[in-house]
Amino acid sequence: MKAYSLTTRLKLGLFVGAIAIAVASLAYSHRLINQLRDREQTVVELWASALEAVSQASTTVDNPYREELRELFELLAINPGGVDPARVTDYQAALRWAEGMPPSPDLSFILDNVLQSIFDIPAVIADSSGTPLAWRNVRVDSSIAGLSARDSTRAMRRLRSIMSRMESQYEPIEMEMVDAAGATVYKQRIFYGDSQLVRALRVFPFVQLAFGTLFILVGYLGFSHVRRNEQSNLWVGMAKEAAHQLGTPISSLMGWIELLRDPQAEADQREMAVSELEVDAERLKRVTNRFSDIGSMPKLLVEPVRDVLETSVAYIERRLPKESGSVELNLNVRGEPRASLNRELFAWVVENILKNALDSMEASGGTIEVAAGSVDDRVVIDISDTGKGIDRRQWKNVFRPGYSTKQRGWGLGLSLAKRIVEVYHGGSLTLARSKLGEGSTFRIELPLA
Repeated sequence: MKAYSLTTRLKLGLFVGAIAIAVASLAYSHRLINQLRDREQTVVELWASALEAVSQASTTVDNPYREELRELFELLAINPGGVDPARVTDYQAALRWAEGMPPSPDLSFILDNVLQSIFDIPAVIADSSGTPLAWRNVRVDSSIAGLSARDSTRAMRRLRSIMSRMESQYEPIEMEMVDAAGATVYKQRIFYGDSQLVRALRVFPFVQLAFGTLFILVGYLGFSHVRRNEQSNLWVGMAKEAAHQLGTPISSLMGWIELLRDPQAEADQREMAVSELEVDAERLKRVTNRFSDIGSMPKLLVEPVRDVLETSVAYIERRLPKESGSVELNLNVRGEPRASLNRELFAWVVENILKNALDSMEASGGTIEVAAGSVDDRVVIDISDTGKGIDRRQWKNVFRPGYSTKQRGWGLGLSLAKRIVEVYHGGSLTLARSKLGEGSTFRIELPLA
């Protein structure tokens, strides 16, 4: 139940975090878009002011050489002198152009080379009747003079559609254009819309949200898949562990029963069989208690660590190989540390680690050392062996359900042991040291009672 609740909280936290990130991203993008729109509106207003200023400059400031230019024009027409007659018309056109030039090139330079060079905002300039006169950064040919009547009509229709859409976004900016005499002859309006950057920023949060959702979905599916695999391995491993724990005493019981059924069995044999039946029945009871305690929060009592370790070591010693190359099992307890323990479950932890140490010896034999003592406010128990060791890259997997280096192992013993130590006893179980060919050391730490 606890694992399920933790999983639920993790999933809920994942979704809440994703929603919070999405909301924060949308809020930031909205604020940034508003700032950019304000700046672009300022740029358009500055552009409109520059257009008005250039129009007014040609009338408000007179050319100081206008009379001299007119006299030169007349002289050139009456008496060209040594001027090529074919070039007289060109010279007169040049004089007309110079006569009309205002002495205010700065405004034209700012308009043509500064404002318009950085102007990437879609805009259309129209007269008072709404007829487009000029446009920038819209998907219409910059000049429709060379187009056919049909294409020109289509372009104008498209421009009006763009102007209508722009007007729904921003209020057009009005400009007053003047003639050479300085009188207002017509008004123009600038229609403008969002730049490509602003449009991209509008879409970006949703693209980011889509990728974030995809990432969370993949993570959620992966997490669920891993969780289901772990639960599947845990259930399979529990079934196998239960069969293993029950198999030995049941086999023994069946053998003693057969002995008791033998009519030729002697009295001392029957008595021994009855005694061993009691031992196996007690063993079955202990196995039942262990699995029952795993399913619920077990009761903890302050126990001498030495007694529990001696019981587990004695149980394993009776199963050590006696042939050549046998395993030596040593117990060394410093002082008399005490801890809050559930004897059955903690004995199971020690037995599982000792069995793994025994299996790692294979047929070569070796030594298993069980050392215990108190360090500060902790009871530290080190179980070391001289077996084959574990590859450094596999350290992170040794407590994972389903992981085993044995061909017939199901990888549940260390996983159960870690859960018993950490969840039920408030301690820790770690792989303190391991090296291929030199052995391993598992460390159990418990709060000192």
